Amino acid sequence: MMEILLILAIIVAVLLVLALIALAVWLFVFWILMIVDAAKRKNITDAEKVVWILVLIFLHILGAIIYYFAVKREKEKNQNKSVKKKRR
Repeated sequence: MMEILLILAIIVAVLLVLALIALAVWLFVFWILMIVDAAKRKNITDAEKVVWILVLIFLHILGAIIYYFAVKREKEKNQNKSVKKKRR
């Protein structure tokens, strides 16, 4: 009985580590995508680009989340509104 519990504990630990690794990789990719988006964005000035890139570099994942909600999602909302207006 103890051997089964030990094996289950090891399996759970391994799965937890794999999940954490996957989360870390996903967050890193998200961070890189936000940096690339900030660098390529056309509707902001060069000074704003520099500020956003510095925010992203120094705040890492937190900066990426802030950028996503402050800039990227706002643009998507504006695009959706303009598409709806064109359909009318």
